[in-house]
Amino acid sequence: MKTFPKLSLSVLVLSLAFVGCTQQPAEESAEGEGGQPSQQARSRPRPAPIVVPAGTELEARLITSLNSKDSKTGDTFQATLASPVVVGDKVALPEGADITGRVTGAKPSGRLKGRAELWVTLTGVQVKGRSYNIATTTAGHKEGSKTMRDVLFIGGGAGAGAVVGGATGGGKGAGIGAAIGAGAGTAAALLTGKRNINFPPETVLRFRLEEELKIRP
Repeated sequence: MKTFPKLSLSVLVLSLAFVGCTQQPAEESAEGEGGQPSQQARSRPRPAPIVVPAGTELEARLITSLNSKDSKTGDTFQATLASPVVVGDKVALPEGADITGRVTGAKPSGRLKGRAELWVTLTGVQVKGRSYNIATTTAGHKEGSKTMRDVLFIGGGAGAGAVVGGATGGGKGAGIGAAIGAGAGTAAALLTGKRNINFPPETVLRFRLEEELKIRP
């Protein structure tokens, strides 16, 4: 009679130990030692990146003012994406994404220095807190040239207006360089002083990716 309670206590202890052992693998399947992901969790396949193909157009709305008189080759500038980039049914680059760029050529107007020029390219884009390096075509203008390379809209005040700017090399609208809407006001926004080229904030420039861009989901 005295051995029965001891036997019952032993059975209870063994039962609890068995339950603990059966639960342990389930806990370890999610986390390993120190709360780090287990090998099983690490081996799960990651979602495939969204691939933005080369040749995709990016429309950048300038935050930084640029002009051929004060800008220097190598200067950086800030912009935002004016319209989203969609790949399939997914938004790869949302409207308003932060963009960085670089001046590739700047030449002030002058008798000895010739006609003004201003050319820029994009170098990076930020999506969901991640930064990506990009390589794009250039956009800009040379004073006196009929071609307005991928200048879509001149911003910055009452003199603003839309601009048809075809890509150099014979793209649709190449060489037109015509103003729409504001007429002469657009030319005033584009050319200042001794016919220096000016791209004020809100100017929209179009670029094309030269290499594919992989965006992590």
